[in-house]
Amino acid sequence: MPETQEGQSLDEMGFCNVCRSSEDKMKIDWRQRRLSLEDILNQAKSHHKSDTYDCLIPISGGKDSVYQLHVLVREYGMRPLAVTFSHNWYSSIGMYNLLNCLEVFDIDHIMFTPRRKKVNTLAKKSLEVIGDACWHCHAGVGAFPLKIAKDYGIKLVIWGESISESSSRGTYSKPLFKFDQDYFLKVSAKVPFKEMVTSDMDERDLKTFESLSADQYKKAEITGIHLGDFIYWDEERQTEFIKKEYGWRETNVEGTYKRYKSAECIMPGVHDFANYLKRGYGRASFHASADVRAGIVTRQEAFETLTSLDSVVPKALKYFEEITGVDQKEFVETVSRLKHPLLSNTSLEINQNDSEEKAPSLFFEDLKRWTLEN
Repeated sequence: MPETQEGQSLDEMGFCNVCRSSEDKMKIDWRQRRLSLEDILNQAKSHHKSDTYDCLIPISGGKDSVYQLHVLVREYGMRPLAVTFSHNWYSSIGMYNLLNCLEVFDIDHIMFTPRRKKVNTLAKKSLEVIGDACWHCHAGVGAFPLKIAKDYGIKLVIWGESISESSSRGTYSKPLFKFDQDYFLKVSAKVPFKEMVTSDMDERDLKTFESLSADQYKKAEITGIHLGDFIYWDEERQTEFIKKEYGWRETNVEGTYKRYKSAECIMPGVHDFANYLKRGYGRASFHASADVRAGIVTRQEAFETLTSLDSVVPKALKYFEEITGVDQKEFVETVSRLKHPLLSNTSLEINQNDSEEKAPSLFFEDLKRWTLEN
């Protein structure tokens, strides 16, 4: 991974912590980890025999959450409550995958969708504060499921991929963050909801994005785990499995050559283009680095054929301009103020998108169009 990735460091042998974590992963006794998972799940079942649900599973309908449901419902017979915090940027493929998995696994589900104008306002504020458009999603996916877990008396919350899989902020041998009520604030949201107040939105408007307090979390006796800390995580194999077994669908995802990561959203290209402007690499390099570590491609092949998409302006940036009034020039200038110090004297290449592919469209727009046509 590029040394500008958040939390990146080199050890005494010159290995970065992402590669070190990849090496750690090969040495773990995953059979023993599975047994530990089974103990946790069996305890959840025994503790909640009189309750409706054994656990809560936050889902988006993306590849990870569908695989989570397969493992927990089909392999271990858990009775989960599925919870979705909608970013209100669902793609049509994403909405299909979400509804399909609810039908396939026959589970109860709660979904919260913030109103459109709130999302638009927060997208602009987010760009200024944390340098990407997605604060409302970063904060909401962490806060909302925990509130539902507290309200329903559910003690076990199960997430998918571990932070140790590809982030520089922790390794499989030395996880940096233990899951608590502020996990997503530390990992992705970066600033609490009070710092996102605008002239159009006061704290009351943003309460949805406030996580539990430490005291509330402790009293609720919630335990949060990541499935990827207990079973060997292989997103390529898992994606192929859910496509074949459950009819999960891929789609074009801007900024990368892979078609499955963040397929549920129309805005990952905007998020990752911002990352490129701040850190000098985007999602294509992120995925290529993972593929090099996995032995799928060589480092030379990755540089020669895969990473060039980082610098391509996503077509979804036009939608971001429509909802915020921030055009491409202002977007680049705003995000570049948060550029990594190592890139302070570097001029990054920006390439306009001249492909014939259409930008991903919102599910609701496609639904309206389909309704009028039929």
